[in-house]
Amino acid sequence: MPQNSKATLEGRTGNPEPSKPKTLSRRGVLGAGAALGAAAGLAPGPAAAWRQSRGGFSAANGHPVFGERPLQRSLSAAELRFQAAKSYIGRFLGRQQTNGDEGLYTDYRASFTKALPHDAHGLVDRRAYRQLLRALKSGRSGAFERIPVAGDRRLVNPQAAYRFELTGRDCGATFMRPAPTYAGAETAAEMGEVYWKALCRDVPFADFETSPLIGAAIDDLNRFSETIGPKENGAVTVRTVFRGSTPGDLEGPYISQLLFKDIPFGNATIVQRYDTPAPGDDFMTTFGDWLDVQRGLDPAPLFKSNPRYISDARALGEYVHVDFSYQAYLSAALILLNMPDAFDSANPYNTSASQEGFITFGLSDVLDLVAKAGNLAFTGAWYHKWLVHRRLRPEAYGGRLQKQIADGLDMGLPDEIAQSDAVARTFSKNGTYLLPMAFPEGSPTHPAYPAGHATVAGACCTVLKAFFEEDRPIDSPVVPDATGTSLLPYFGTLTIGGEINKLANNIALGRDWAGVHYRSDGVDGMLVGEQQALGLLADYSRTYNERFDGFSLTTFDGRKLRIRNGRIR
Repeated sequence: MPQNSKATLEGRTGNPEPSKPKTLSRRGVLGAGAALGAAAGLAPGPAAAWRQSRGGFSAANGHPVFGERPLQRSLSAAELRFQAAKSYIGRFLGRQQTNGDEGLYTDYRASFTKALPHDAHGLVDRRAYRQLLRALKSGRSGAFERIPVAGDRRLVNPQAAYRFELTGRDCGATFMRPAPTYAGAETAAEMGEVYWKALCRDVPFADFETSPLIGAAIDDLNRFSETIGPKENGAVTVRTVFRGSTPGDLEGPYISQLLFKDIPFGNATIVQRYDTPAPGDDFMTTFGDWLDVQRGLDPAPLFKSNPRYISDARALGEYVHVDFSYQAYLSAALILLNMPDAFDSANPYNTSASQEGFITFGLSDVLDLVAKAGNLAFTGAWYHKWLVHRRLRPEAYGGRLQKQIADGLDMGLPDEIAQSDAVARTFSKNGTYLLPMAFPEGSPTHPAYPAGHATVAGACCTVLKAFFEEDRPIDSPVVPDATGTSLLPYFGTLTIGGEINKLANNIALGRDWAGVHYRSDGVDGMLVGEQQALGLLADYSRTYNERFDGFSLTTFDGRKLRIRNGRIR
């Protein structure tokens, strides 16, 4: 994060947090509400309205609780929203910047251009891309309708980048570091990892320790000048390869228990066995097929069968191919809600002798905030995708690499990716240097950075950690056999918090296994989702009537936070 980063509600830079809202009295509410009432066009003024509101109710008639003071309740609600909104004013996480690639390359080779017209080398029609830029700069709906598309597929919802939210951190106030540069060492290492993931899609997770292919991947990844992902003693190892680096992610099986356990679903139970494509079923391995997809042509549909547990990366890739926005986290919430004594220790109903939670601190509250967090996180992702970074997808990078190596065109890519063992093995297998894709249509038609799946993962998993006790062990953990046909006991301790973090990384980095994202799209995207979820939880922490010590959770970088009365500390 830049040294000049501003103070934040999340307290990332250590600056003072907003003060706790004052307790609302009748006089204070009416005084503070005068401006709100006037701004809303209320007439007569609040004091007069207060007097008038009393006339229609009588204690003898059994008036409701708020019967004699409906305006006070109304103004209290307005003041609460006002204080929540005011807490975000000017509280930026840092000065948002791009990596400069879009201005560096006049042919826009480093930018996302899928679905627009492309020439025979796979480079975008510059006039079409400039129309996209004009539309994004103006924000006018009519300008977006003038963007030319070349095939069947359309751009995915760029105008969502302008949407405002009424709760949590606004998308424009989230922060990401600039995307790794097109010609840089980090992107080269990320592409090396993505090529290896394509080669290793059909290696069962259970065989990672003994697979020669995984061993070759580890050796090659350690040869890059900028190694990525979690490491041991500065190196990628069989324990860390392809994994996330959040607390608990290196413990136990590669896949989270929350993607194995049965899902209680009302009057049914969902067994988590999913249809999967056949081994070796890869796409876009010829330049003609690749170019058609860049131009937005629809390919033939994917055939799949053989429902099984997620035992390898092809099964994981297909899960994140067709899942709906917050599916994994809805499922996780339903699993955890049916786990005894799983609520966070701060839940006020854990020790109540006369009450249980439902709309607050119970099932309805959990499911509601998980869903809210998911769509809120998409706004942050779309803001960065379309209005800031516009990073090209890995499949497009693979096309540039093909042109540089096979056709001798100088696409500006570093030698270390061209000389990677993964790229050589890909050519030996397919006859091209293109990145083999798990999805016939390749990536979606929106930019790479950040991954939408990752921002939703970051937000929804942050909500789950706030409601459930992170240190509680998972009951009866399991691991799939190599074929995914059955689950076997896992003899080790896994915690709710660790498995929630692992779930976030499984979904965020699962898209890399399909070839549609780089690691940084997922890792940095999760942090954007976390920023918005912390704001959501801060806003809702103001709303409870219960005596409540606050939400407590561990962030993805290992910090312990408590959220209470709108404050995060």
